[in-house]
Amino acid sequence: MTNVRTSLQGALLLSLLVVAAPRVLVGQERGAVTLGESVAGLDVTARVLVIGAHPDDEDTSLITWLARGRQVEAGYLSLTRGDGGQNLIGNELGVLLGMIRTEELLAARRVDGGRQFFTRAYDFGFSKTADETYRHWPRELLLRDVVTVVRSFRPQIIVAVFSGTPADGHGHHQVSAILAREAFDAAADTVRFPAGATLGLGPWSPDKFYRAQRGRGQDATVGFNVGELSPLRGRTYAEIASESRSQHLSQGFGSLQRHGTSMDYLKLEVSRVSDVATKEASPLQGIASDWSRFRMTAVAGGTRARLDSLPSAIAAVRAVEQLTSPAAMVSPLAKLVEMLTSVRDSLPCSFNGMASGCTGAQGDLAITLETATSRATAALLAAAGVLVEATAPRELVAVHDTLPVTITVYNQGRTDVVLEGGSAGMGAGVSRRAGVNRPIPPDSAGSFTTSIIPQVADVPWWLAVGKDGDVFRVPAEGSPAARNIAIGEDRVANTHVFAALRIAGAAVRVNPGPVVYRFADPAKGEQRRPVASVPAISVMFDGEVEYARAAVPLERTYNVRLHNAGAAARGVTVTFSGPAELKVDSAVRRVAIEPFADAVLVFRVKGMLPAGRHVISATAASGDETFGSGYVPIHYDHINPLRFYRAASVQIEAVQAALPRKTTVAYIRGVGDNVATMLGELGMKVTMVTPEELADIDLSKFGSVVVGPRAFAAYPSLAAQSSKLQAFARNGGTVVVQYGQQEIQTPGILPYPVALKTGAAAERVTDETAPVVVLAPGASLLAGPNKIGLDDFSGWVQERSTYMPTTVDPHYQRLLGMHDPGEPVNENSVLVAPVGKGAYVYVTLALFRQLPSGVPGAARIFLNLMAADGKAPVSALP
Repeated sequence: MTNVRTSLQGALLLSLLVVAAPRVLVGQERGAVTLGESVAGLDVTARVLVIGAHPDDEDTSLITWLARGRQVEAGYLSLTRGDGGQNLIGNELGVLLGMIRTEELLAARRVDGGRQFFTRAYDFGFSKTADETYRHWPRELLLRDVVTVVRSFRPQIIVAVFSGTPADGHGHHQVSAILAREAFDAAADTVRFPAGATLGLGPWSPDKFYRAQRGRGQDATVGFNVGELSPLRGRTYAEIASESRSQHLSQGFGSLQRHGTSMDYLKLEVSRVSDVATKEASPLQGIASDWSRFRMTAVAGGTRARLDSLPSAIAAVRAVEQLTSPAAMVSPLAKLVEMLTSVRDSLPCSFNGMASGCTGAQGDLAITLETATSRATAALLAAAGVLVEATAPRELVAVHDTLPVTITVYNQGRTDVVLEGGSAGMGAGVSRRAGVNRPIPPDSAGSFTTSIIPQVADVPWWLAVGKDGDVFRVPAEGSPAARNIAIGEDRVANTHVFAALRIAGAAVRVNPGPVVYRFADPAKGEQRRPVASVPAISVMFDGEVEYARAAVPLERTYNVRLHNAGAAARGVTVTFSGPAELKVDSAVRRVAIEPFADAVLVFRVKGMLPAGRHVISATAASGDETFGSGYVPIHYDHINPLRFYRAASVQIEAVQAALPRKTTVAYIRGVGDNVATMLGELGMKVTMVTPEELADIDLSKFGSVVVGPRAFAAYPSLAAQSSKLQAFARNGGTVVVQYGQQEIQTPGILPYPVALKTGAAAERVTDETAPVVVLAPGASLLAGPNKIGLDDFSGWVQERSTYMPTTVDPHYQRLLGMHDPGEPVNENSVLVAPVGKGAYVYVTLALFRQLPSGVPGAARIFLNLMAADGKAPVSALP
């Protein structure tokens, strides 16, 4: 049975509202569910840290069962933000995808109740071994990050998602498990990691180390039924976990909610409190998970008396617990909040998000008191019917502008409330405090208005100072962002607000969540957006990387997009600069921009570029300020809005390239696919065609049809058009299909069959510098219109080829061989088959990554693929 208390009459009805509530931005949670779970957790002091490699690796069933079912503070530490993955919902890749997946993890934690942490590791893409991964991530540096999180969160239990062996199937997975095990011991080692190396945090020694078994009950130490029903939420923990996992939409993890019995398992590997060979009834077995474990903690005399009185104060709350009529709970909860606050404030800790200054048992107590105070405050607000929110009249505020913030307190209960004051701030700027001392009787509201003045734009903290190799740099020592690894991503906010209340005579400090802009969308209802700061003037081009053909006349227009985020009109002077070989119609333009308005300046350039990389840029001057960057908004309904900042510049890769004889191409976009634009810049005449349009479009006007990566998986209707694509080839056209996964083996999708290994076992070449062998030097596809040589494989990014077939039909000609170190050659990265008068090309080269990065050889290869014809010689397969 769950340890959530009774008094549930009517709560199940209220839980239906929780299920239906929007999850994107949650401020103060209220009602019977919040009250019941908060009270149930008042004497739960345990913490569990789950460690994996990526967003979506986490065991959401375990986190949900612990956090929602047992009120254990459960955190997930992901080594990376998933930057190197693929994107099923948009075209964002790299750090933009990492931003999206960070928000998806935060959305998942809002569902399952967990905490969220990251290290500074950048996801550089699929890795086959731990050794390969350590070549990208310095082992000691990553271990230090993990130790920092362990010392900050101070878990009694660490759970590694993976085994740390090759059976994990991914080098990142292996490394996450290896580091988890090392951190279990290293967190207590002050010689290897002195406090100064971990943000001043002292040693911590967890009690137990488990490995997740994920359905493998035969070797488990403990199993537990996550299909157990939450009496408050009216759902099983497995159902809640499925909703949590479904937040990872960019990875296609939307799933059905599981009903009935659902077992989860852990295997105990190391324990300082029990025998690892002994079966357990609960992972918390053998751990003091209540206030009793602090009986011997050294505290001052008066503090000791209050600390020892906490269990009786909690019992007094439960003696009058009635979730649907909680007025009687207000007074004992108010006394408990005062008691917890008093004990917490007596400790010599700095409560800066990680309770620095306290070590050992005292540090453990400090973190526990912080959690208990938060739970008691949430319970008190829910019981008293008090809602606090901070709102602003718009979503974005310009740096150095002033934005009014209204803090409102709604008293919907039966107890008098006094609003004594509060403050609001943004980033590292000064918080503006206000004293109010305003009584708020039942069924009324009171508010006051303050303001925030941002000093810098809200750039994601891990992107603010760039990367060293595949590790994000540490923010400057002493800056607030330097603590974010230890604080946890779920507690990093653009704005910080508090309201000082007095409820039933007790002083209560309330953090209502971020300042939000509320508005009504006619199709979606109320929308809540967190307030963010942006540059007063944003300036950027439409893209970051472009192609051009070298030594070919170039005539191109560039849009310089400006946005005035300020509340006053501004005159802006834009200066355009570029290589000497390009002449611009006017290098300087001036424009007046109204408040909150946009402007677009069009610059026309002509010239001829030599082969190589060239840069054009723009700067905007207004008053005594100069601006050289802008932001790209990222909006998806399941996550909070994001802004990706980039410099106002475009890198132009001028490529020595010839075009196919027929330059018209129909392009069917795939997953995370930014290739079509790059082909247009090379001189191809690209028409975008949706799978639905393909059924009716006349393909005879095109020289080639290109199908984007994983398009057959993303658009199931596309498979029905496979015969039309093959007929196009038979009539003399060229079809180029970029890589797919298991779906590509479906009979009929390709003209001749291929076979892949399943899942993560599918062959790939992850070393972007892996040697390439030309198997068919006489193949026309390698000869024209561009002569392809080994130099065309220089400068590639992240990987060579992915999801490569292991066996292919003899009709295909194999052109290239490649392999990762220590592995056999795979010859199936480029397959060409004559089909009637034309040709069908299946290519698993990671061209979808190379072209948007401006790799010159990849452009030449892609142009040749679109020129393939039925005359290419076909080599016999052994």
